[in-house]
Formats: sequence, C-alpha cells, structure tokens
Amino acid sequence: MKRIAVILCGVSTALFLSSALLAASIKPGDVITPDNAASVQDLLSPGNFALAKQGMRLKIVPTGHIEWPPPYKAATEKYSSQVRLNDKGELQNYVAGLPFPLLDANDPQVATKVMWNFSFRPQYSDDVDIRDVEVVSNRPGGSASDPIAHFTIGHFAFYNNIGRIEVPPTPTDPEAEGPGIRYKFGAFPFIEPEELRGFGLVRYRNKDPNLDDNAWYFNPHTRRLKRVTADFLSDAAGPALVAFQGGTAVTYANNLDPDSYFGFAAKIENYDYKMLGIKPMLACAHAENVPAKACDFDGSRTVCPEDWEMRQLYVIEAAAKPQSWHQKIGSAGVVIPKRVLYIDSEGWFITASDQYDGDGKLWKTIATFNAYRDRPVPDAKVAIYPYKRMFQVALVDEDLQSGFSSVVYMPGHESQDHECWYIDMGLVTKAFLDPHRMAVLGDH
Repeated sequence: MKRIAVILCGVSTALFLSSALLAASIKPGDVITPDNAASVQDLLSPGNFALAKQGMRLKIVPTGHIEWPPPYKAATEKYSSQVRLNDKGELQNYVAGLPFPLLDANDPQVATKVMWNFSFRPQYSDDVDIRDVEVVSNRPGGSASDPIAHFTIGHFAFYNNIGRIEVPPTPTDPEAEGPGIRYKFGAFPFIEPEELRGFGLVRYRNKDPNLDDNAWYFNPHTRRLKRVTADFLSDAAGPALVAFQGGTAVTYANNLDPDSYFGFAAKIENYDYKMLGIKPMLACAHAENVPAKACDFDGSRTVCPEDWEMRQLYVIEAAAKPQSWHQKIGSAGVVIPKRVLYIDSEGWFITASDQYDGDGKLWKTIATFNAYRDRPVPDAKVAIYPYKRMFQVALVDEDLQSGFSSVVYMPGHESQDHECWYIDMGLVTKAFLDPHRMAVLGDH
C-alpha cells in the first residue's frame, strides 16, 4: 500500500502488532531485564536498548489505542486538505489540527511531513501549564539517595498562536500575523536548588522559516535578562546555569538541552529529514505509574519498571542543516548535529531519540514515558477532561559515553501541585510568557 493511514484500523493494527510480538518472541506479561534484553534489541532504539541492558526494566503489556481529542480531530478534518509543503519543506496553509493525516511512504517529503505532524501533535493545541517539574541528575554508579543535582522548575508553559482550537482567539492569534510569533515557551522560575532560585528561560518560535528563535535567560543574582542565540539552546542547561551562577559543574550538572525537551524542540526548518523506516517497536504509551518511579536497578538513572507496548513508529533521521541561520551569523552551530527520532503514528509524540556526536558516534539517548488518561493523576480535582489525552510523565536523557543521566518528572515526587498538567484551559497567556515576567516570578 502506498497510502498509510495515520488513524490506524484497529483490527489490522492488532494483527500487525501481534505478529510482530510473536516474531520477537515476547508477549504481554513478559518482563525485560538485562538477562533477556537481547530479545528486544530490534524493538528498541540503540540508545534505549543500552538503557535496558544496564538495568531499566520493561513490563510488556498489550497494545492500547489512542484517540485524538474530538476538537483536534474536527480541526484536522476541516483544514488538513489545504496544507502543503513547499520545495524547501516549509509548511503552508496550515490552520489547525494534524497537518498531514494521510502519508504516502513514497513521497520524497514524507519525513518532513512526519516532523510537522509531531510539531503540531494532539497533546495540546492552545496552551499548557506543566507545574513543578522536577529534574534529577545522576552520576554513573550513583544511587537514588545521592543525586548530583535536583532541580524544581515552577512552570513549563506554552502559548500557541497558531492551531488554536478551544480557547479564544481561535484558530489564530493576531500575534502570529503581526509580530510573526508561532508560539511562546517558558521554563521558570527555578525553585531549587536555592542558589538558582528565580532562574528562567523564555523561548519564542518565529513563524518565518528564515528567522531563528528568540531566547532569553534570566539571572536572579544580577537581575538581568540575557539574550542568547538559538544554537545556545542545543547545549545542556547545566553549563548555562554554571555560566550565570559562577558555580561548579558538579553542583549544577544536567544532561538535558532545551532543544531536547519533549524529545525534540528545535526549529523544524533548521534540519533535513530522512525516513529510515516505519516499524513496530516498543514504547511507553500507557504508563502505569504517576508520578513515574525512579528505577531501583540502575541507580535511578532511568524510570522503571513501567509498561511498554508495541507501537507503530516512524523512524526519522534529523540532521542539522550546514547552512542554518545560526551558523550563517558565525556561531559555532548546534551541539548535537544528528538525531534519530522515533515517533508514534497515533499520538505523534516522540517515544525515543538517539543523539550522535560530530564523529557520528552514539552519544546520548532519550526515552519518554507517556500516559493516556482523562486526568493526569487519579485524584485530580481541576485538571479533568471530557476525553482522554496524552501526558508525558517522565523523560530520561542519558549520556551513554559518560554514564551521566537526567530524569525529568512531570509531576515530580515532591510537587505541591501534583495534578501538574493543565491543558487548553486558558491558564497561560501571552503576558505570562513575557521575558520580563521571569523577574516578577523569581521574587516569589
């Protein structure tokens, strides 16, 4: 078949994935440990397989189905027929919903279309406020009681100007046409460690393909905003914090770079994409534990045991363009030149990302842990939705060459606001994501 439906047929998908399970000699109820990890080597990314070999346990469960939120599905049906890519892979005529609900495997632009689908995925469309995000950094051979660093960040917040479905103004905020901002993102204020209290990051994604992101860091000690170039965001946040605070690398060590938030957060137009395959692989799409459990078998460097299931994934290579905007202006360019992304064909979230250094060697790996529920936690009182939706409950980013790892928990184990995910509720405004707002919140 040349046409591949994104909304998969339940019967054929079940048969397809069941046959893949049999071929791999695994079945629901199996638990993958280092002793039998070789049985799933072809069902994990090379980086995620390394995590399984070092101790991350996988509980195999039956494949579950993921439905899009009804407003998102309606927007896809209304607008997707008009969406196009130009010869540079730039998105045109997009309004809301999934840009490309039907994909042709023989289309030379299919990999780029997959990436645009990920970029406008159904996880949230208007705004999201993810509160009290915790990041724990671990050393190789360490233990849960002895992390290198523990960060708590008050908000991971998005405000989308394009693709709005539920919260006015819909479907497009005028800011997208005037200033030309596609979305605003903020990670602030840092609540702990105390030495970094008030630190923050704001990032604006420009709609114009030729304009790279605007980004600012706020330093609470100098009370200054610092404008940074977009390539700075391809480096881990840890060195950035050290540079501002003047501390030591040990105190603020962190693997995760802002370009890797949610698996991939760099500007789509700054990369070339290649389809490496469409294949059944293991991923965590219906996580059992919220908050996620730190793995007892590898020094809390990952999350385990957790439910993993067979999913149909797009495997996409993303290579930084040699003449991307930030390199044209004389910058050193991105730190991670190539990533291989594993993208779920129903939920359009990244399940895994392997990252390669300048010599082409596997450097880091990301594993994401996702839940599909009508509320982020069972006892939620505010964040309750009339339909199920996707929540990323954890992300592991491990440096496979050094053994250091960072685990992002959403919600965190120490969070006072354990509902954590507030999606398309209108709680995040454009004013909230004004860079100068970081100074206000940093004082509280």
